[in-house]
Amino acid sequence: MTTTLIKGGTVVSATGRGEADVLIDGETIAAVLAPGSQLLGTDVAAAVDTVIDASGKYVIPGGIDAHTHMELPFGGTNASDTFETGTRAAAWGGTTSIIDFAVQRYGERVQDGLAAWHEKARGNCAIDYGFHQIVGGVDDDSLAAMRGLLDEGISSFKLFMAYPGVFYSDDAQVLKAMQVSAETGLLTMMHAENGPAIDVLAAQLAEAGKKAPYYHGIARAWQMEEEATHRAIMLANLTGAPLYTVHVSAKQAVDQIAWARDQGWNVFGETCPQYLYLSLEEQLGGFSEEWGQFEGAKWVCSTPLRSHKEGHQHHMWQALRTNDIQMVSTDHCPFCMKGQKDLGLDDFRAIPNGIGSVEHRMDLMYQGVVTGKITLERWVELTSTTPARMFGLYGRKGVIQPGADGDVVVYDPNGHTSISAASHHMNMDHSAWEGFEIDGHVDTVISRGKVIVDDGDYLGAKGDGRFLKRGLSQYLI
Repeated sequence: MTTTLIKGGTVVSATGRGEADVLIDGETIAAVLAPGSQLLGTDVAAAVDTVIDASGKYVIPGGIDAHTHMELPFGGTNASDTFETGTRAAAWGGTTSIIDFAVQRYGERVQDGLAAWHEKARGNCAIDYGFHQIVGGVDDDSLAAMRGLLDEGISSFKLFMAYPGVFYSDDAQVLKAMQVSAETGLLTMMHAENGPAIDVLAAQLAEAGKKAPYYHGIARAWQMEEEATHRAIMLANLTGAPLYTVHVSAKQAVDQIAWARDQGWNVFGETCPQYLYLSLEEQLGGFSEEWGQFEGAKWVCSTPLRSHKEGHQHHMWQALRTNDIQMVSTDHCPFCMKGQKDLGLDDFRAIPNGIGSVEHRMDLMYQGVVTGKITLERWVELTSTTPARMFGLYGRKGVIQPGADGDVVVYDPNGHTSISAASHHMNMDHSAWEGFEIDGHVDTVISRGKVIVDDGDYLGAKGDGRFLKRGLSQYLI
């Protein structure tokens, strides 16, 4: 078995930082040692197979992106990243585990959807992966199948209050699914937008000739997110189900979550980098010589980008500081402009919804440390430790301690990263983050003891990743 010593760095956890050396034996962390410690012998460095010099750098647990959509069928096409390309890109960015979504739609069996996603991912992933289960057709059969998910290592399921005719669940269906959540301990994940009302608004805008990507954000107004978030919270409280609201973008929705948490309820929220940095005005309303007003299609996602003028981005950063929002995932669902996004060239309603960010989450959130929006420890907590706790992986993932998987990132605060489609590793013909500059750099990425990225070289391989069977959430009150 290979032994690796990461020497001279500053180990950062969710609760503090300190100089320490990290010893990895095979696939797991064997020891975290004080610099110069002779506990394991007079010269540990001389006894190991590999020594990584982390002097002047941060040593952090590998990132966990708990919300990705590789190969997702959507809007008449499929997300452009496969499990192979998407997980390789994630590795380049310091993410060593993802949790993707297996899909069940109306008329399909939950078990078949889960089996299909296992088939897509098996043997193709560069890093470890788990699944949530989308339940897009709540009926007696799917409710029964949900009770067996935990045996499969699936401890969370997702419902949609949006997308009528595709994934939408009405209040009665949400209630029934949440009753199973309360009974089994499964975590209910919710896409909280009022889908039927949004469809009416979108149709009215299109009829008025307002079909540019900008109007995607107008149709999906913040009131639609706030209302659905409140409704989901009340149904969760009624049933006793724990609730995790995905991709929160509106400050009013944050306030609903904060209110519920102040009552002591098991209500949690996730946001994404796009809701911290991007906006309705600058991106969805963007213009270019190549695409004209359709430039904004690059940033069509749901929930949508919110108005900068209304202060949603500032409020979201504040919520991360106060723990009203607990996590940052990407909702990585990439589509190319040519041949995919341009399906909606004449009508924003036909633009596939999604942004590609899995490669950039760790860097974008570190830039929040640089600018003083979050602390170094909070960076680790938001991107690794809390995802592990929230989704039943903590102890194995999300922490640097003896017995944990050897998922470690060496991050250079004195490095620099320029984000561009010309240099990213995601399978996309553009970047939602084109021109962003990061005052830091992912230098070395280790997944279960194997160095998979080092100093600009990719050393991993297709099939390095293993399926993660998850336990119940470790974050509940």
